[in-house]
Amino acid sequence: MTSDTKITRDIVERFHNAFEKHRPEDLDDLVGEGCILENTAPAPDGARYEGREACLTFWKSVASSANLVFKAEEISAMGDRGIIRWQLRWSEREADRVRGVNLMRVQDGKIVEGLGYVKGG
Repeated sequence: MTSDTKITRDIVERFHNAFEKHRPEDLDDLVGEGCILENTAPAPDGARYEGREACLTFWKSVASSANLVFKAEEISAMGDRGIIRWQLRWSEREADRVRGVNLMRVQDGKIVEGLGYVKGG
């Protein structure tokens, strides 16, 4: 594993843990200037956020939502690219969940791109 891959994996794992543990403050050190975020909704392209503050504001609102339960299915990295396969639940009902993936890019130890996709039905 290259040092870039190790750094990317660490950053992406820390990013996801902020959502699992509902710790939005943990995102502050992870998001870079000029960050671009494409959300999973609305279909088909998702909302686009540009800039560190816009990305942080959106991600922090999600991470602080106590009724959302994120679970990582797999986290991987290659060079500056990270992949998080996840499951999101918003109630105990089996139907109240989705599975998705975030494609991340890390530069200089910060997330500079997050593209979210969800399985639709």
